Amino acid sequence: MPIVARLPESERVDVNTIEGMKIWSPVIQQYIPLQQVALGYNIEWEDPLIVRENRKRVLTVFADPDPLGEQTAATIQGRIQPVVEQIRLPPGYALEWGGEYESSGDAQASLFSTMPMGYLFMFLVTILLFNSVKDAIIVWLTVPMAIIGVTVGLLVLDTPFGFMALLGFLSLSGMLIKNGIVLIDQINIELSSGKSRYDAIIDASVSRVRPVCMAAITTILGMLPLLPDVFFRPMAVTIMFGLGFATVLTLLVVPVLYRIFYGVHYHAEVETSAA
Repeated sequence: MPIVARLPESERVDVNTIEGMKIWSPVIQQYIPLQQVALGYNIEWEDPLIVRENRKRVLTVFADPDPLGEQTAATIQGRIQPVVEQIRLPPGYALEWGGEYESSGDAQASLFSTMPMGYLFMFLVTILLFNSVKDAIIVWLTVPMAIIGVTVGLLVLDTPFGFMALLGFLSLSGMLIKNGIVLIDQINIELSSGKSRYDAIIDASVSRVRPVCMAAITTILGMLPLLPDVFFRPMAVTIMFGLGFATVLTLLVVPVLYRIFYGVHYHAEVETSAA
């Protein structure tokens, strides 16, 4: 069993005790005081560890989020960032935020670099699905309406728009496109049955209310268990409020946009059917 011993704390913490330090002499085979072999010494303080990032000296300050887990790092940073950035730094000093904020920024930059090609591919698929550019544009114009619900939900529940919320919005865009496709496809089915364009818009909008709303409600209810989770809460709020608002707006705006793009007028349709 090795036995380890050291000097008392009162002798260890005082730098002046170096004068009485003893070193082992292999000549006389015993310990001798350091001052017998050293002419003198100078004490200078130095940093034991110098940390650099990108060849610049860095002082990293760490902080832990709420120990109860009720707030995320993004929420805490949003509260303290304005206060910290008001600190006046000496010339040559700079302040940068790292941790989850930096990782989220890197992830979003990587995501945005490939997202335009993904949306372009989806838009082309929509054009090929209907064989019409107008129908594809009508469907895609419903996607920005989800921002209304997303904004309201994040503000009401005091939830930050982070990386998880961004992923939720991307998923939400696919759901809204699906709702628009279902409604436009039903209009085309009504037209193929011989109805006038105006009657096809009205009948398709009425017949698709129940399935579109039921699909939205089941998705919203499926997101409810994620609300208490701090990590998935932004994504759940984004999908629930965005889908809820956008579904109602889609059932109202898509028929209006269809009439505008195709120039459908009520009196003209009545006169044509009468003739």
